[in-house]
Amino acid sequence: MIESQQPSTENSQPKLKVCGLTQLGQIRELVALKIDFIGFIFYEKSPRYVLNHLNLDEISEINHQGKVGVFVNENIDKIIEFAEKADLDFIQLHGDESDDFILELREKLKPEVGIIKVIRIGSDFVIPTKEESLERFFTSLRSIQNDIVYILFDTDSKAFGGTGKSFDWNILNEIKISLPYFLSGGISLENIHQLKTINQQPFALDINSKFEIEPGIKDLEKIKEFLSLIK
Repeated sequence: MIESQQPSTENSQPKLKVCGLTQLGQIRELVALKIDFIGFIFYEKSPRYVLNHLNLDEISEINHQGKVGVFVNENIDKIIEFAEKADLDFIQLHGDESDDFILELREKLKPEVGIIKVIRIGSDFVIPTKEESLERFFTSLRSIQNDIVYILFDTDSKAFGGTGKSFDWNILNEIKISLPYFLSGGISLENIHQLKTINQQPFALDINSKFEIEPGIKDLEKIKEFLSLIK
C-alpha cells in the first residue's frame, strides 16, 4: 500500500501535480515527496495511457487523496466506472465536453469526487472581455459555480496535451479567473521564473513531459529540483 498524503493547505506557494504516471515505483517516490496531485491518463491515444502499465485495482490501492484521472471526450458511464474502480479523487476533462456533459457527470459522480475542466489555449485563442470572464468557455455559469472545482489552462494541441509547449502566460492577465486554476503546458526548470509575470497566481502547477526520460517514465531528480524551487 502506498502511504497517503493530504494535499497541502498552504496558500503562499503553488501546489504540484505530476501527470502521466505509469510506474508504481515512481509513484511511491512521488508520494513520499508529498506531491499534491498525481495524474493518470485514461486516453488510449496517449503514449502515457496508464492502462497499458497499471490496472484499475493497482491504482485504487494507491492511498493518496489527490489522484486525478484524465479523460478526453470519453463516455460518461466509462468515466464513472473508472472513477469508482480506481478510487479517483478528481476527474480532469481534457476534451470538448459541454456544460450538459459536465452537469450529467456531476450528478452521477460521487459527491466527493471533484471535476477539473481544461481550457486549451492555442494560437487562435480570442481573449474574452472582462464582462464575459470565463462565460466564453461555458454556455452558462452553472458549471463554474456548481459543477467544477478547478480550471486547468493548457496549450492546445491535436494530441490533447503532453506536447511540452507552453502558451503565452500573459493571456491569463486578460481573463477574470473565477476559480482556482492549474497551469499546464511546457512548464520546466528553465521557464519557472516567468510565473511572476502572472497577476493571479496559479493554485497548482501541472508538470509532465519536461520532466520525463521517456513518455510515462519520470526524471525524479528533475522533479525534486523543481519542487525545491516552488516549495
